[in-house]
Amino acid sequence: MTPRVGQIGPYRFYFFSHEPNEPAHIHVDREKFSAKYWLDPVSLAHNIGFSPTELKKIESIVSRNSKEFLEVWNEFFQS
Repeated sequence: MTPRVGQIGPYRFYFFSHEPNEPAHIHVDREKFSAKYWLDPVSLAHNIGFSPTELKKIESIVSRNSKEFLEVWNEFFQS
C-alpha cells in the first residue's frame, strides 16, 4: 500500500505502508525523478535524478508542509 499524501505543483508526495520502523519521512516524485526527505528535522535522505536547484525547491515545499505530512504519517501508523 502506498498512502498518497498529496500533489503540489508537479510533485507527488507519498510514503510506503511497509516502512513504519524508519523515522517519519516523505517520498516525492516528478516524472522519472524521486527523492526521500526525513521530516523531523527536514533533510534529504535520498535522491534519484533531481538537480541541486530543484532539491532546494522541494525541500522548501516539504518544510512548509512538514507538520501536515507528520500528522498523516502518525495517523496512518498509529491506526
